[in-house]
Amino acid sequence: MHSSKRTRRFAYLLPNMITALGMFVGIFSMIQAIDGNFTDAAWLIFLALLFDGLDGRVARLTNTSSRFGEEFDSLADIISFGAAPALLVYLYAGHDFGRAGVVVSAFYVIFGAIRLARFNVFTAKMEPSVFIGVPIPTAAVFVSLMILLSEKYQSLQAYGLLILAGTVIIAMLMVSNIRYPSFKKIDIRAPHIMRLFVTMLLVAALIFLFPIEGFSFFFALYILYGPVRAAVNIYRRGRIVRKKG
Repeated sequence: MHSSKRTRRFAYLLPNMITALGMFVGIFSMIQAIDGNFTDAAWLIFLALLFDGLDGRVARLTNTSSRFGEEFDSLADIISFGAAPALLVYLYAGHDFGRAGVVVSAFYVIFGAIRLARFNVFTAKMEPSVFIGVPIPTAAVFVSLMILLSEKYQSLQAYGLLILAGTVIIAMLMVSNIRYPSFKKIDIRAPHIMRLFVTMLLVAALIFLFPIEGFSFFFALYILYGPVRAAVNIYRRGRIVRKKG
């Protein structure tokens, strides 16, 4: 009986421990950025993304989801995917542009906090099948990938303004009303499982051969999907209106 209670308590503790690890990794990323280890700082944000994906899934698998866990996860996200990438951008490129660099980093964090608050309000009512705006972990990884590409291809380091522009764009997409697919409800029924398996193999192979370029390609594809889909829908609605007119 006592053993069962201890197991249950540990089950409740486990997802929060994973969240805390993600927060620790985010803080460590900031320390690495301050020390000038920009590549390590960027990869640590990827590691924080892994922990962020694990904590919610562990909570659902163990049936230990709680309001405390949700709030704790949001606070961890604003550190790992808000403050950490904002500091990384400022120290890597933003400081060369004076106050403009400060504004870009500050706006990224503020818009990320707005994105999290809106997400929490929305998910309090229902589990989303789509995301409204780019999720903050995706935005953070996008920022990290810009740094990693710049570090790998030294010629890109002369274009720090592009990194700031990319950060502004992804920050605005976080608070936009553009819809993005959520992969929390992937269809794994028999007719689709083989297609999903083959796709995952191809993705894994590309990322294994070209880690930075592979991640950059798929994250850019995901981010572009929202605006392109929105533009196509606007065009289709315009055609329908013109036909009726």
